[in-house]
Amino acid sequence: MKTPAATLPFLRTETGFGCFRTLVVVLLWGWAAGASSDPAPAGSTGLPPWLRHPLSLADCLNIAFEQNSEVLKSRKDIEAATGLAIQTRAIIIPKVRASGDYSIRQDSNVDTLEVPAIPGITGGLPVINPGDQNWSAGIHLVQSLYEGGRMSASWKTARLLKEQALARHHTVLADVATEVRVAYYNVLLAEKEIEVSEASVELLTRELEDSTRRFNAGTVPRFNVLRAEVELANARPRVSRARNGYRIAKNVLVNALGYRVPADIWEDIPLQLTDTLELPRFDLAVPQALALALERRPELVALRKNEELRKQGVVTARAGYLPRIEGFVGYSARKSMFSADLGDDVHGWEAGVQATWNLFDGAFTRGKVAEARALQERAELETDDTTRRIELEVRTAYSTLIESWEVLESQQKVVEQAEEALRLARARSDAGTGTQLDVLSAQTALTDARTTEIRARREYAVARTRLERAIGAYVPEVQERTAGSVK
Repeated sequence: MKTPAATLPFLRTETGFGCFRTLVVVLLWGWAAGASSDPAPAGSTGLPPWLRHPLSLADCLNIAFEQNSEVLKSRKDIEAATGLAIQTRAIIIPKVRASGDYSIRQDSNVDTLEVPAIPGITGGLPVINPGDQNWSAGIHLVQSLYEGGRMSASWKTARLLKEQALARHHTVLADVATEVRVAYYNVLLAEKEIEVSEASVELLTRELEDSTRRFNAGTVPRFNVLRAEVELANARPRVSRARNGYRIAKNVLVNALGYRVPADIWEDIPLQLTDTLELPRFDLAVPQALALALERRPELVALRKNEELRKQGVVTARAGYLPRIEGFVGYSARKSMFSADLGDDVHGWEAGVQATWNLFDGAFTRGKVAEARALQERAELETDDTTRRIELEVRTAYSTLIESWEVLESQQKVVEQAEEALRLARARSDAGTGTQLDVLSAQTALTDARTTEIRARREYAVARTRLERAIGAYVPEVQERTAGSVK
């Protein structure tokens, strides 16, 4: 066996830096050769526990709700909304304020008071000098008593913010559930297309073998063998395309589940599914579907909460026209103003009420009220527009569901008829009353019928998923803890 140095003619024995360079090149070459000759086997490491066993649709939905990136981001939005609600509600809660200050002045900036002599009193009175330093400190409990309606509005706003964030989170769950279900059905479809294409190749292989035997026996011409070879060659690419579609569909599904495929899984994902495309007929009248959609769609819930938020915004804006009243109680201490000694202080409890009222604020409040009313009217228009779009979505999804069910019903008997037609064509060919063209045509018709039938089942499953999403019943397979969140 040749050494790496022998296979690279530009390497030569050197001393010093040249020898070191040669060693590095040899090591890198050997590493690259080893990496290219021994690729990591597919699915060798890095698989999560849930990917090691077959998954139902409910399993996939629960996994997506735990680790899908859109769901995780939506949970952070709920946390942010909770923080905003706390900020909004803070106006109602009492505040504890601590204050303190210290100052020093130039002597020429200090006021002194010299008491004039009083008749009958000898010696006079001392000069009152507060000194050049001063300090004060205190702690107070402050409670808003009246804010012109702002306090009650803030309490309602805090509640509405959390409810709106939860409704938006349910919207994300609905979208993710729909995405996962469609991806799940696509994997099932791709798997069935592999079976159909492989079955077609198997049938054409047997036909080629039969034509070859008959040609060797001298009962059929060479043309029959060539025709069978061509049909078989045309069928094999469908198998490759079906397998490629299967690989891609599984990648799309695990991506919707929020899983990042490891680099060592380079050929195929070891994903097995347990459910099928066999779904019962979804019986629901259009009026019932529309009523459910208007009641349960999380988008409408979020928009209705937004309308209420805008109403409270008007109340908050109008509060600028009214006075604000606060009550306080606390304890304070300060340096005595009649002594220059920093240790001489006065201290004690104090309580009181203070009010402020902007009699004229340069039309600032007027502008805030106009803005708040415009936003309220816009929220009402947005709710009305979204309601119409949801009704259209329901009607469209319902119509598509009817179409897909009719197509599925029409295809359910076609496969049996195509199988019977192929059997009769072969019987006639064996009896000498039929031709090879009849057999090949029947085989092609059977493959087309099987492909159309499984695609019709997938289209019906997807149409049902779209309708369930449109009416708000977006997760019927998972546990009540998730499905009940939109009730």
